[in-house]
Amino acid sequence: MKHERLSAKALAVLIASASPAFAAGGTALPWMNIDLAPAKRAAFLVRTMTLSEKFEQLLGTPGVVPELPQCYGARHVNGIPRLRIPTLRITNGPVGIGQSDCVPLDTPGLPFSALSNVNSARATALPSALAVAASFDLAVASRFGDVLGGEARNLGLQVLEAPGMNLARVPQGGRNFEYFGEDPVLSGEMAVAEIRAVQRRGVIAMAKHFVANEQETDRFTIEEAIDDRVLHELYLLPFEMSVKEGGVASVMCSYNSVNGPHMCENGPLLTEVLRDQWGFDGYVQSDFFAVHSVAPTLRAGMDLEMPGLVVNISSPPLVGPYFTSTNLRAALDAGQITVSDIDTALGRRYKQMFRLGIFDRPVAQTPIDAAADGQAAQALGEQSAVLLKNADNVLPLDLAAVRSIAVIGQPDYATKAVSGCCGGSSDVIPLYTVTPLEGLRGAARALGSSASVNLTIVNTDGGNLAQAVATAAAADAVIVLAGAITDEGADRPGLSLPADQDAMISAVAAANPRTVVVLKDGGPVLMPWIDQVPAVLEAWFPGQEDGNIVARLLSGLANPSGKLPVTYPKAAGDVPARTSEQYPGVPADGVPTVTYSEGLEIGYRWYDAQRIEPLFPFGHGLSYTSFSISNIDVQPKAIDGNTPIKVWCVVENTGVRRGAEVLQVYLGLPAGTGEPPKRLVAFGKVWLDPGERRRVELTIDPNASNHPLGVWDSGGQRWVTPGGDYQVFVGTSAANISPSATLLLRH
Repeated sequence: MKHERLSAKALAVLIASASPAFAAGGTALPWMNIDLAPAKRAAFLVRTMTLSEKFEQLLGTPGVVPELPQCYGARHVNGIPRLRIPTLRITNGPVGIGQSDCVPLDTPGLPFSALSNVNSARATALPSALAVAASFDLAVASRFGDVLGGEARNLGLQVLEAPGMNLARVPQGGRNFEYFGEDPVLSGEMAVAEIRAVQRRGVIAMAKHFVANEQETDRFTIEEAIDDRVLHELYLLPFEMSVKEGGVASVMCSYNSVNGPHMCENGPLLTEVLRDQWGFDGYVQSDFFAVHSVAPTLRAGMDLEMPGLVVNISSPPLVGPYFTSTNLRAALDAGQITVSDIDTALGRRYKQMFRLGIFDRPVAQTPIDAAADGQAAQALGEQSAVLLKNADNVLPLDLAAVRSIAVIGQPDYATKAVSGCCGGSSDVIPLYTVTPLEGLRGAARALGSSASVNLTIVNTDGGNLAQAVATAAAADAVIVLAGAITDEGADRPGLSLPADQDAMISAVAAANPRTVVVLKDGGPVLMPWIDQVPAVLEAWFPGQEDGNIVARLLSGLANPSGKLPVTYPKAAGDVPARTSEQYPGVPADGVPTVTYSEGLEIGYRWYDAQRIEPLFPFGHGLSYTSFSISNIDVQPKAIDGNTPIKVWCVVENTGVRRGAEVLQVYLGLPAGTGEPPKRLVAFGKVWLDPGERRRVELTIDPNASNHPLGVWDSGGQRWVTPGGDYQVFVGTSAANISPSATLLLRH
């Protein structure tokens, strides 16, 4: 929006009429009147600022945090005391409060070391965002967001750079663990729940990375060539849901280019789509060092450049900053930008700061409730792990019957909690950690078991594998801890487990048929040993409560209820992006370019369309109990494209333990639309006691922001609902479903 400057007389009238209290008091700071709407408060403030002050507020200001003199940070914008503008402090947050704008003043290597340092403020290291998605439970996403928002407030932070909602187009993507998987509707629903919880705490949530930031390889220079329909139906959809349903206050523009412009100067997407089509009224912040210009960036709709550090290198991609006072003044004098452009950028941000109460509370720190948030982390992890295989009910382990348990694995997975530390933006410096051995011994004590639990560490070169094999052969039960650690900045080299872990698992399993594999990773891995082991538990990156989470699941103190948010292929060549043009990209006019030629067929949509059987399908997950689904009903059968469609069924726990099942509803669009065979349109998790039955209702709302019946019309730049037959599928995974109804829509 453009803010027109009021005359002094009109401004005085507005101040006098704004609030009786302010009229009587004659305050000179009308924007501090909490009775005014956020947009009006923002307009008052911007009109009062000097041009120099406006320049300063468009760029990060690394250094000592004025309100917290013990903190040196590189993730804030200094406040302006005379105007009561607080310092705006920003933190990373996809898996917990990470690198949170506060390191000791004597930290070596400042200012750059403030971006990522082991001495950053500590917080709860939560399970990864991909794990949260695996819960298929909006309550889990909401609790995740509540912890994030609460701890941000504890640490005196006002902006959380989360959730991340890029899609797992490339299963080996290095940051897939920060995101919500391969499906746009699941990603969007989880993001909306998290955003609402964060912002209920008065903290700005920032949806990132807008848009198509699906790989780390060449991320600063990569050009993404994506069909407009594909862009809207897949990669933009979670962001659209976050804007329309989540009310997200901020969006982060990404490093990559999309169909030409760099994302932070991509007017067609930042303005025409984000603001004009969706009605987004928040502000856009750059990813760190993602800006490439002044005028094109500001006029495209990017409002705040971060971090404001000067990069002393001779060539791109990392240069900057651009939004300096000198550069802005030059662009203004040259007529490339206007004061109105600057006012608009500031007004967007201040509106959200007023909306969430940031102007109305001090920048202050309070202690984190480590015990309560640790319990939340444990509960989240228990509901997110996925039991992939459990032949002959090997799990849960009967700790009363076994005398010895051999825990085997390489150091990264077997000796410490997999919570991440100190390499990328999702790293969290944990308040504490629980190791696998501590967790397993604790579970044994809780169950009154006297079983010995011993750890054998396998060197990454496999030099002592024979010792591990001998230990496994002598044990009553074996737990192999394996995985693939990923971080920001690099994709995995492939889908195989690194450091010859496949050979380790095969050798141990050959020595003891009671070998259980626990995986800790950020996405799908190949499992050439799958037929050699009876049970596999996918724990993702569990966070600081790793040991307790895994132990309680293996021992039956908790019942696995997660479902896969990503498809696990049988072979590396089964994935959608299988050519170099699709990933990692090939040079085009000197620029590395990725072509999304698979179109709408990513994830389970690809496997369906190509009739490729995966190792484990999207939505798959077992339990220590069993369920039946019956009495499926879908109404109405004749649809009009506007009236909500109801899906009912009865879910019964037919086993002997309390557990949860996830009902999944998929929709097949009419033939001739060019859509994959089906898309996820609704899901719901239900917890049941043994023998309990419950009638579950799910809704397919044609008018919802996920456009369940919609196809994007690029020519008209709008969603359309095709006429014809729609197939409704109900089940418990993308593969374990059955056609339940045919709905006819006539135009």
